[in-house]
Amino acid sequence: MLLVKTLREIEDLDRSAMEMAQRRLDSLIKPPGSLGILEEIAVQLAGITGRPSPEIGEKAVIVMAGDHGVVEEGVSVAPQEVTAQMLPAIITGVAGIGVLARHAGARIVVVDAGVASDVDFPGLLRKKVKAGTGNIARGPAMSREEAIKAIEVGIQVALEEIARGASLLATGDMGIGNTTPSSAILAAIGGYTAEEVAGRGTLVNDQVLEVKVRAIKSALIVNKPDRRDGIDVLAKVGGLEIAGLAGVILGAAARRTPVLIDGFITTAAALAACKIQPKAREYIIASHLSGEQGHRLMLDELNLTPVINLNMRLGEGTGAALTMHIIEAATRIMREMASFDEAGVSDLDEEKILS
Repeated sequence: MLLVKTLREIEDLDRSAMEMAQRRLDSLIKPPGSLGILEEIAVQLAGITGRPSPEIGEKAVIVMAGDHGVVEEGVSVAPQEVTAQMLPAIITGVAGIGVLARHAGARIVVVDAGVASDVDFPGLLRKKVKAGTGNIARGPAMSREEAIKAIEVGIQVALEEIARGASLLATGDMGIGNTTPSSAILAAIGGYTAEEVAGRGTLVNDQVLEVKVRAIKSALIVNKPDRRDGIDVLAKVGGLEIAGLAGVILGAAARRTPVLIDGFITTAAALAACKIQPKAREYIIASHLSGEQGHRLMLDELNLTPVINLNMRLGEGTGAALTMHIIEAATRIMREMASFDEAGVSDLDEEKILS
């Protein structure tokens, strides 16, 4: 089974490479630690890749698409057909993620993991597990077997992109209604109430927010997801695209490739992925803090610090694509800044200054 094989291949970070990267950073013509999170990213990348001076080459944004039966409850003001309608816009580059991925020099890979309608146009990867999930307010989203299949779709796409040369992956989502299952995933894994995790998603008013809260409560009562089992959580209250994104994260970790999560939906996928294989967390970089309620709780659960905070909540992978510039900047510091010795500058070593 691809999932079992992938989980076995995920290893700890290379601590030796991280120590060498830290020594290099401390030798550069700057006060130690003065570049903050950039330095932390550089050290993490060294541990991920096993290279003390990592480089970022080709980049890919993997956008998983899927629909959700829970929209029957009235949890979204947008109609379900928007999921399918958005895919050509993403592929042709006119959607938000198209603009920001192009600006970052990243290719976009759009995957139909579970769109309700039959979609087929040039550039779309057709990997549909089934035509949308079940209504989680009334029963499970999918079977355990379907959840595993969706995870393996994500693994397969990640491995293919890495084989094509991608050295940095970003995750994105498209699926009307998907903030509701994402909220349910957070509530299930983190032990939060529906009120604590339910946000407004896309243009949701107070009345629709109440409907979301009721749907999340019902999903947890009816399905009783096991918080210790990431696959069980995905199967009972998740989504096909969310499971696919969890697979992307696991696939990236298995190939020692950094993976950027975006906002609320992709971080829900990260929560599930890290329940399935806790070591995967070390390969994740949190791109930004979403404006969606509950995203901070997700990041706290994962003990991840977002790189940027621009009050974005579009999804699609937009925050992750924007953060790609910062990831590349961290690697350039390692390779292009001079050390004190190389530049002929007096060392700022604290012990020497105080002696």
